Amino acid sequence: MIRTRVLVGSVLALAAGGILVGDDHLAPGAFPCLFVCLLALGVIAGRELVALFPAPIRPSECLVVTGTSLCIAANWFPVAFGSGSVWPLVVFTLAATVIAAMLLEMYRYTGEPGVVVPRLGTTMFAVAYVGVLPCFFAQVRFLPRDHTAWLLALTIFVPKCNDIAAFFTGTFLGKHKMTPLLSPKKTWEGLAGGFLGGVAVAVGVGAYVPVFPRGIAEAVAFGLVVGLAGVLGDLAESLVKRDCQMKDAAKSIPGFGGLLDVVDAVLFAAPVAYLWFCWA
Repeated sequence: MIRTRVLVGSVLALAAGGILVGDDHLAPGAFPCLFVCLLALGVIAGRELVALFPAPIRPSECLVVTGTSLCIAANWFPVAFGSGSVWPLVVFTLAATVIAAMLLEMYRYTGEPGVVVPRLGTTMFAVAYVGVLPCFFAQVRFLPRDHTAWLLALTIFVPKCNDIAAFFTGTFLGKHKMTPLLSPKKTWEGLAGGFLGGVAVAVGVGAYVPVFPRGIAEAVAFGLVVGLAGVLGDLAESLVKRDCQMKDAAKSIPGFGGLLDVVDAVLFAAPVAYLWFCWA
């Protein structure tokens, strides 16, 4: 299992790095590779999330995938048309999804009590979770700053390296369970090791590229804060899986489960990193 996770994780890391480098060479400022990857993330993770829900409250896969795709595509509206704001389009997409979901429930209503409102809730949760949160990856890349490729790399690799360091520290040194109900394998020792891994990445990148104006102290703080957001994102997905009585979101990625199991940490980290870079 460890060998598989290392191999697959290395391939995913190289792919992420290739996307960041490729975008700067293919179409600077448009980032088509990022667009394709985020769109694929929204579609695949959306389908995995829909499949997790129990059948009586499972939302329409078509509606969820459409909503997530439109939310992500809204980030490229200013690029395509030369002006405009992203967030009003995202809010409009959410509003349209609410209306479409309610119209669909009117059409399919059978009189069975206790399923319509939960199904509406799972629809909106799915679109917000895998449609709105990924928008922050694009917004980090579109920030009016230098080195945005490195900013996005930090947004991805700090929580993921935190996760990797926590996995190995917890595997070999972990003794005290952190969240036995949500994630039985997580330990406090793993949490500490994870923070060290995330901080090491932030400090290393900060030493190589001037992305932290306040120096090493800001890099350490960024590693801790974004690393913590990643941990909470991992636990949040575990909460959904436990409630749906599933171990993994899917079985498409050896050693990890599904795509949602891979990106759960960075989904929570992205808005935190975006706010950090906006205010820094």
